Amino acid sequence: MENILDQVHINFDKSSLWTLNVILAFIMFGVALELKFSDFKQIYRQPKVILTGAISQFVLLPFATFILINIITPLPSVALGMFMVAACPGGNVSNFITQLAKGNTALSITMTAISTLAAVFMTPLNLSFWAGNYKPTAILLTSISINYIDMVLLGLVLLVVPLALGMWLNYKLPKQTKKIAKWFKRASLLFFVVLIFMALYKNKAIFLDYVSYVFWLVLLHNAVALSTGFSVAKLMGLNSADVKSITIETGIQNSGLGLLLIFTFFDGLGGMALLTAFWGIWHLVSGLLIGGIWGRYSNKNEALV
Repeated sequence: MENILDQVHINFDKSSLWTLNVILAFIMFGVALELKFSDFKQIYRQPKVILTGAISQFVLLPFATFILINIITPLPSVALGMFMVAACPGGNVSNFITQLAKGNTALSITMTAISTLAAVFMTPLNLSFWAGNYKPTAILLTSISINYIDMVLLGLVLLVVPLALGMWLNYKLPKQTKKIAKWFKRASLLFFVVLIFMALYKNKAIFLDYVSYVFWLVLLHNAVALSTGFSVAKLMGLNSADVKSITIETGIQNSGLGLLLIFTFFDGLGGMALLTAFWGIWHLVSGLLIGGIWGRYSNKNEALV
C-alpha cells in the first residue's frame, strides 16, 4: 500500500485546476459579501475570545495533529495531508453551521475573516514546521520541490483579494449585496462539491482501493479537531455560544484551499489529495450533525456545551 499511495498522483488537468482556482476565489468572495469592516471590531471588544480561537486554530490543532500522527503513524503522504488540513484556515461553511447551532455567528464570521487573512502566511509556516518535524513527512518533502513564497503569493491572490473586493462591495452596496450573498455562496459551494466528486471519479479506482483506510483517519482527525476547539474554549471559561463557535471554527477546515495547494505544489500527491478531498465531504456531515443537535437542544439543555 505504502509504495502505491505515497507515489501515485491524482489526475487533475490544468483546466480543472484553473476551475478550482476560480471556484475557491468565488467562495471567498461569497464569504466576504456577508462581512463588514465593523466585524473586525470584535477583536477589540472580545480580545480573549478572538485570541482563544486563533490559538485553537493555528497552534493547538496543528500540535494535536502532530501528536495524533505520531501515535497512529499513517502513511507518509496521508500524514502530509493531515498536516495540510490542520494548517488551513476555517472553512467557509462554519458561519452557517454556527448559526444552525445557535452559536455566536458574529464571532464565527470574524474568526473566519481573521483566519483566512492569517492563513496566507500561517498555512505555509505550519505545514513546513510540523511536517518538517515528523521524519516520514520530512523525508517525503525532500523529494518535492515546494516554493513557499509562491504559496504565499497564491494565498494573497485567492484569499485576500476576493475578501477585500467582497467587503468593499458590501460597504458600497449593502442592500444589493445582501440579496445576492446567500445565493452566491450556495452556488459556489455546490460547484466546489461537484468538482471534488469529479476529481474522485476520474481516479475512482484509487479512491475505492483506499477509501476505507482514509475514511477512519478523517473521522478520527476531525473528532480531534472538534475536541480541541471545544476543550480550549471550555478551559478558558467562555460562554455557551462562544464555545460552539470556536468548536465549529476549529473543526471545519478550508479543505478547498488544501486541495488547491496540493494540486498546485504537490502534483496531486495521492495520500494528501484523497485525505483532503474526503475531509471536504466529511466535515460537512459532522458539522451539520453537531450544528443540528446543538441548535435543537441548546434552549432545553445548555449542559450539552
